[in-house]
Amino acid sequence: MHIDFPYMVRDVDRHGNVRLYIRRNGRKIRIRQALGTEAFAAAYGDAMRALEDTKPPPVSGAAAGTFGWLAASYFASAQFRGLDPTSRRRRRAIIEDCLRELRKPGSADKMRDCPVSLLSAAHVKMLRDRKEATPGAANNRRKYLSALFGWAIEAGLMRSNPARDVKRKAYATGGFHTWSVDEVRQFEQRHPVGTKARLALALLLYLGVRRGDLVGLGRQHCDGDWIRIVPRKTRHLRKDASEKPVLPVLAEVIARSPTGGMTFLVTEYGRAFSAAGFGAWFRARCDEAGLPHCTAHGLRKAGATIAAEAGATDRQLMALYDWTSARLADVYTAKADKKRLAGEAARLIGQTMNAEVSHQSVPPNGSQTKAAG
Repeated sequence: MHIDFPYMVRDVDRHGNVRLYIRRNGRKIRIRQALGTEAFAAAYGDAMRALEDTKPPPVSGAAAGTFGWLAASYFASAQFRGLDPTSRRRRRAIIEDCLRELRKPGSADKMRDCPVSLLSAAHVKMLRDRKEATPGAANNRRKYLSALFGWAIEAGLMRSNPARDVKRKAYATGGFHTWSVDEVRQFEQRHPVGTKARLALALLLYLGVRRGDLVGLGRQHCDGDWIRIVPRKTRHLRKDASEKPVLPVLAEVIARSPTGGMTFLVTEYGRAFSAAGFGAWFRARCDEAGLPHCTAHGLRKAGATIAAEAGATDRQLMALYDWTSARLADVYTAKADKKRLAGEAARLIGQTMNAEVSHQSVPPNGSQTKAAG
């Protein structure tokens, strides 16, 4: 059995029976429902929510003026509390993991007790490199420590940012697989209009929403041919609504699909999906379509790629996908420009070489004409 859901593990008892669990933060919850069913998706989402509130024991006992004291001050700050709950949990877990690290191998001293006045780039580099086997995690340590130190400078608790001179770990990653147009067609063939799976695909593809916003989306967000929402991920930064057009193709899918009362998508029990539960359910629908490598997030990447290759600007992509900076949009437009420029360059080579070949054409009989001697 192949299990590909975050924090999902498989246990085999002494009788050979397979048991599925969610294991996170030192606890685990068993999932008894059949893998791939809506009941499984609902149970998975409930388990993820329950375990999100389970944190490792907080780092405590740090003396004033130490790294642990600085982190505790940051966690109590308005800047940290202004983050969305998911970001707070993730950032706090990573920083507290750094506080638990030993200052030196074999030493009993923890980074928690390091005086703030002694914190240096060497410490940040050490903390980064201890996650060298997972470059993404290494870079997250550097990023969140830099945010902590940046706040400390503004609060007058530090004079400089020790993370500033520590570079990110360079590594190649493609992230989530970007769906191709053929893969979208393959999914549509397996899940025709009128099914919940097709409705989910259409909402993701044509609105460009994140799954956290998708699961709360309903008719109350519709205003004529537009949908208006405040994105969950950025609502701590700005409260203005994001407006997205309901294209005719999407309107038709919605009209011909079963929907819930307050949300377009509901579980078999009539409840709104959790973000994690929807992700698990949608992955199962991808498996049914023969697309086990495809995910909901990959549809956002597919839409952005299609739009960029059709000539969408950075500003247009930012508006549709609710990006707060042009950095992500530039990834797609730059890639589209590179593809377009490569095609133009290749055509120029072809035109030149075709011209050369025309001057060196072989006579109709296939032999070269000998010069008269």
